[in-house]
Amino acid sequence: MQGGVGDCTNEIAHSLAALNVDVQVLTSTRAQPAIRHSPFTIRPTVSNWNWSSLRTIDQVCREFKPDIVHIQYQTGAFGLHPAINLTPPLVPLFPSFPSHIRFVATFHDLLPPYLFPKAGAARDWVTRVLAQSCDAVISTNDDDYLKLETWNLEHLDLIPIGSNITTEPIANYQREAWRAKLGVAENETLLCYFGFLNESKGGETLIRALAQLPNAKLLMIGGQVGASDPTNIAYLAKIKSLISDLQLTNRIIWTDHVPPEIVSAHFYASDICVMPYRDGASYRRGTLMAALAHGMAIVTTVNSQQSTVDSDRLPRLIDSENCLLVTPDNPQAIASAVHRLMSSSELRTRIGAGAHELAQHFTWDKIAQQHLELYERSI
Repeated sequence: MQGGVGDCTNEIAHSLAALNVDVQVLTSTRAQPAIRHSPFTIRPTVSNWNWSSLRTIDQVCREFKPDIVHIQYQTGAFGLHPAINLTPPLVPLFPSFPSHIRFVATFHDLLPPYLFPKAGAARDWVTRVLAQSCDAVISTNDDDYLKLETWNLEHLDLIPIGSNITTEPIANYQREAWRAKLGVAENETLLCYFGFLNESKGGETLIRALAQLPNAKLLMIGGQVGASDPTNIAYLAKIKSLISDLQLTNRIIWTDHVPPEIVSAHFYASDICVMPYRDGASYRRGTLMAALAHGMAIVTTVNSQQSTVDSDRLPRLIDSENCLLVTPDNPQAIASAVHRLMSSSELRTRIGAGAHELAQHFTWDKIAQQHLELYERSI
C-alpha cells in the first residue's frame, strides 16, 4: 500500500528476516500480495480495521504464536477506527490467546484521532491506552519521545526510521538526459518535493515560494494522496487550485507513484530538495530520511518549540551544515534559502555531503538490530 508506514514496515521486516527473525505481516486486503521468495510472510486478510479485526488478530496469534505483536501505529491509518488502539488490552482476553505474547507499538505520530464529533478527551485517551497497555513503546523521533515520557510508560525506547527509498537509480542512468526528459532546460533549477500532500507538510508554502523563483521548476515526486488519510484528497484539490491561481501549472511536474529506483533517479536529477513541514522537520518523516540518504541539498523548516534539531539522543539537523533551516509557513524564507543554494555550488555540495553523512546513522541494519534488542528485553 502507498505510504511511509507501509514502506517502513517492509524495510524493518526485510532487515529482521536477515537477522533470522521469523516475521509475518498482518495487513489490509488492499495490500499487494506477497512477493514469491519474500523472506517474510504477508497476510493481507483484514477487510476493515474495525471491531471485527480483533478476532482476526486473535486468530493469527493463535496460529503463528509469535513472541511479539508489533503494531506500526499512525493516527491516519487503520480506517481511523480505535480498534487497533484497544488491541493490547482486549485481544489477550480472548479464550486460548497465547499468554506469552508481548505487545510493542511504534508511534509514527502522536496526532489525536478524529473518532466522532465532539469526542473531546476521548481522542487523547485512545492514543494513551495503546501506549500504556503495551509492554514496550517506540518513538521514532525526539519530540514524540519527550511527549511519551510524560505518560509514565513502563518501557519507552527511541528508534528512528531510515530511508524507504533505495539510493540506486535505474541502470544506465544519465542525469542530463533524465532532466531533459522531464522538460528541464539547462539554465533552469529543478527543485523537488517528495511525499504526499497534506495539511502538515507545507504544500501551500512551497507553491508560493516557487512563484518567487522565476527560473525554477518543481518536481513533485511520488503519489499525491496515499492510502491512509482521506483528508489528503481535499488538500490536494486546494493545492491544485492555488497552482492554477498563481499560473504555475507549466512549472510543476507530477510523477505520481513510481518504483523506488525511479524515485532515486528523480532525486539525483534535482538540484535542491524543499520540504517545508508546517510542524518542523522531524526524523519521523520518511520523506526527509530519503532526501538525506540521497545527499540532497535540503531546505526544510524548524519550529521554535522543537527539540529535534537540539537532541542529545540523535544526531542533529544543523543549519548550513546538513540542511538550510527556515521558519514554517514562510514562502519568502524558502525562496531566499533556495536563492542561496542556487548561487553557490560550494554550499550545495557541502550541505549535500553533510546530509549523506547524517543519513549513515539511520541505516536499516542498525535499526533492525535495535528492534531485536528491544524484543529480547521484552519477552
